[in-house]
Amino acid sequence: QVRLVQSGGGLVQPGGSLRLSCTASENIFSREQMHWYRQVPGRQRELVAAMTTGGNPGYVDSVKGRFTLSRDNAQNTVYLQIDNLKFDYTAVYYCECGDIWGQGTQVTVSA
Repeated sequence: QVRLVQSGGGLVQPGGSLRLSCTASENIFSREQMHWYRQVPGRQRELVAAMTTGGNPGYVDSVKGRFTLSRDNAQNTVYLQIDNLKFDYTAVYYCECGDIWGQGTQVTVSA
């Protein structure tokens, strides 16, 4: 079964940057669209970005200009670059592809 393993995240100051990674155990990203979500405790998981099988990214309006998706096909990895972080970006971030989920990674924005 395909697995998605996430890395990155951590504690960052407002205005800083982070790169999250989502690595698949096999080449699923060229077969299925993938998505990034974030979830704050007590709230529903929120879609923030997606990438087509062809590698084209899309973003929800609230993160445009701050979130950038890229993909390394050789590494079966999709990266989510988050720039100019804001306090309300604090959340657990998840990648998902073909109904398979990564384990989530915590991003905390704090001064």
